[in-house]
Amino acid sequence: MMKWLDVNGVSLRYELSGSSAQTVVLVHELGGCLDSWDETLPAFQREFRTLRYDQRGFGQSEKVSGTLALDDMVADIAALLDALAIKTPCHVVGSALGAGIAAAFAARHPARVARLVVQSLVTRSSPATRPHMVARAAEVERTGMRPQAQASLDRSYPEVLRGNRERFENYRARWMTNDPQSFAAINRMLLDMEVDTELGKISCPTLSIGCKHDSLRTPAMVQELSKLIPGARYVEADSGHFMHAQSPELFVQTVIPFLRGA
Repeated sequence: MMKWLDVNGVSLRYELSGSSAQTVVLVHELGGCLDSWDETLPAFQREFRTLRYDQRGFGQSEKVSGTLALDDMVADIAALLDALAIKTPCHVVGSALGAGIAAAFAARHPARVARLVVQSLVTRSSPATRPHMVARAAEVERTGMRPQAQASLDRSYPEVLRGNRERFENYRARWMTNDPQSFAAINRMLLDMEVDTELGKISCPTLSIGCKHDSLRTPAMVQELSKLIPGARYVEADSGHFMHAQSPELFVQTVIPFLRGA
């Protein structure tokens, strides 16, 4: 059942389901929402109490204007856990930009994270894509999401991963419902984001997943970042930038055994 909590100065939509003693927190991608986890949810719920939420600015959480800050995105997770009285260490699973937020949370709150999974880890913008991101933020504010859909999803959700057409069309339709001001704000947040220097502070067991069809964060890029996380295990998957939404079956087959301790 979806609910809302007013925490850390923002209203967040969330769902807490399942009854296990262990909790897993799911952190969605840029432009996503808690619904991005729909097809993975049954597998997580079978083994864990599962917390998923809409980041500030996305889904049905409170929208933003102006700027977003990584500090707030990380503090939102801590505040949500506090409000739900979840005090024991959680597993934290993030995809793409959500992986960067999850990694920053693990680095800043080591006592609160039991195991960490980062897929297509985004820690900062690359110099090559910065001009594009600046332009995209301005254009989205001016024209809305629809004119950006094809170019954006061609990069993040390539044709090779669209075999399940209904899955892709649902993702595309949901992506276009993003609030343009909030979408622009999180793109600009990424321009100033720098998590690389925090990765060495992560002390929990970590699984890092690179994806073969991810041109935004190539496997080589993800593998290099993985080396900055003490003891991280790196694996490569036959999927893309939003693996949890594009290949949900493969995602849970890869992630859940690790969370079990395998």
